[in-house]
Amino acid sequence: MRAARRPGRGHDGVRRMRRPRPAEPGLLPGWLRVLPLVLLVGVGVAQSLAPHWVQLGFLFAALPPLTSLIYGPVRTALLGVAVVVLLILPVTRAPHISDADLAAVAVIALFSVLISWIRSRYARDLIVVRDVAEAVQRAVMPPLPERVGHLGCTGLYRAAQVGALVGGDLYDVRAGPYGVRALVGDVQGHGLAAVGTVAAMLGAFREAVLDEPELRGVAGRLDRRLLVDRKAGLGPAAGAAGRDGRAGEGGEAGGAGEAGEADEADEAGETGEEAAGEAQRATEMFATALLMEFAPAGREAGEGAAQAHAGARPEREGAAEPRAGTLRLVVCGHPLPLLLRDGGVRELAVDPSPPLGLNLPDEPGPRETTVALRPGDVLLGYTDGVTEARNAEGAFYPLADRIAQRLREGEWRQGQVGPAALVDFVWRDLTEFTGRIEDDVALLSLSVPP
Repeated sequence: MRAARRPGRGHDGVRRMRRPRPAEPGLLPGWLRVLPLVLLVGVGVAQSLAPHWVQLGFLFAALPPLTSLIYGPVRTALLGVAVVVLLILPVTRAPHISDADLAAVAVIALFSVLISWIRSRYARDLIVVRDVAEAVQRAVMPPLPERVGHLGCTGLYRAAQVGALVGGDLYDVRAGPYGVRALVGDVQGHGLAAVGTVAAMLGAFREAVLDEPELRGVAGRLDRRLLVDRKAGLGPAAGAAGRDGRAGEGGEAGGAGEAGEADEADEAGETGEEAAGEAQRATEMFATALLMEFAPAGREAGEGAAQAHAGARPEREGAAEPRAGTLRLVVCGHPLPLLLRDGGVRELAVDPSPPLGLNLPDEPGPRETTVALRPGDVLLGYTDGVTEARNAEGAFYPLADRIAQRLREGEWRQGQVGPAALVDFVWRDLTEFTGRIEDDVALLSLSVPP
């Protein structure tokens, strides 16, 4: 669940998954776009004013290759023509430049046009490929709306792998017939190799939101999805393992076909064993998950008996407080969520369950915890990429302590700590604390109306 990749920034209230496109003239800094023209004029003026023994005209030969890295073939050709013309004019022509030198500069200009054409073509193809990849990744995790049901929500997603919008973390918020349900998860693996598992979990969650009357049933659906995919060999490393397995089989057959070459047969056998090991690791698929269900006030009345029968454990602390609804939680090996209330922050006391996909025979199933909500409550779910991030001294990021310090400083007045402000603060503070993020980061904040 950890990787070596870099963070970025984005826009409030949506998944921040934007990244720059490949360099194009319209996207380059202004000084870089005008650099070839400035050098062309500067070298021409300097040559016309320099003594006869100074030969600055040879610098003209470097301008077409430089232009080919910035502009397309048309502008590169125009600048190449301008260079040749300036070298021909007596006022800017260096005394010792011969016709052979002029021919060499012309050839350099022609090759620069060719280089610019090839570069532009590959840049266009790269833009198309990355646009397709971005569309696919956004289809897996589309942007969150500002409100889902009666809740305000803001999410931040930062895949640490350079160029990726989705990694091994996930979250989603969906309204359904049983209330608003939210998921924050972290699958085994990282980077693009984990996107398949992320997509499978999100698909299972969105279906379960509509079908499962209990939150524990949603967790069961996610667990079943992972187990089914594991049996089918669809783990994060399945593609690599399959390729290695095919290579191992080919090597083994080749070794057997060469009679008397024992060394090659032994090497082929070792390759087959390595491929089998990779295949075994590919089937080890698991994920941590935080599931939350927000039931509006009034719906939870009369459900106490059903909760007791289902084994739900209410949190005693909020039993007598004025309610704004009920929060039900199922935590499967995931970091516990934070609750901001009355100017303070605390970690919710939750009865945790093991991670999903482990298929533990003695495990009775996901355990549910119930919390009474109050108007203005703000919750924060996150992945271990936040709490396991370290600074230069090796200290872990103290998420709850940093939020509590911010609250004590009075910069957030009571009742005005919204999801967007909370997520923005945590992300900025995290990047300042660590300097560099080396794992996927997901933050999801939900607020109860005041």
